[in-house]
Amino acid sequence: MTVTVPRQADSPDEPQQPAEDRRHMIRRRALTLLIIGLLIGVPAGYLVISANQSRDSGKDKEAKYSATGLTEGWPSRVQRRIYQVTIPVPSYKVAYYETNNWRTSRLYVQFETTGDNLDSYLKTMGLDRDDLKPDDISISARDQKITGWDFKGPGPWYGLIREQKNPHPTQDLVVNMSDPDHPFVYVVSRTVP
Repeated sequence: MTVTVPRQADSPDEPQQPAEDRRHMIRRRALTLLIIGLLIGVPAGYLVISANQSRDSGKDKEAKYSATGLTEGWPSRVQRRIYQVTIPVPSYKVAYYETNNWRTSRLYVQFETTGDNLDSYLKTMGLDRDDLKPDDISISARDQKITGWDFKGPGPWYGLIREQKNPHPTQDLVVNMSDPDHPFVYVVSRTVP
């Protein structure tokens, strides 16, 4: 047995809603579709852009850190501050390379400068030219191999090791004075974490 519930009649007190005209309905649906599209499309667009930037950033970092040997240009200010390597201005043929492992971090820097700037550079380390020892190649064969430095060319060559207590870096320095007006400086600054 089926029971049929009679449909309630509209109350005479309620005002009758006029039927929605076709143009208004199309506009409302178009606006709804636009809002839904924006709610989905904008975040999706941001995700695509973010993923591309992240991938590009990773490729740049991979290229930077997989490079071996020296990179032409100045190390960042942060690197120079951490490793306490000042590069006098003006300096030319500036190049650097950084290595990090769980025992030691090293910054390799080379630059050509003027005779006066060499004195200024040594002064920033609390040293002067008298501290440089003739024919002292203080940069190890291992570090020379990493950078490709060769200290067998025309000299005279001078060097020194500036040892400091942790957390300050120890620096190995070699200077080629074949042109006293434009000495070439090689530095290895290492820190122990």
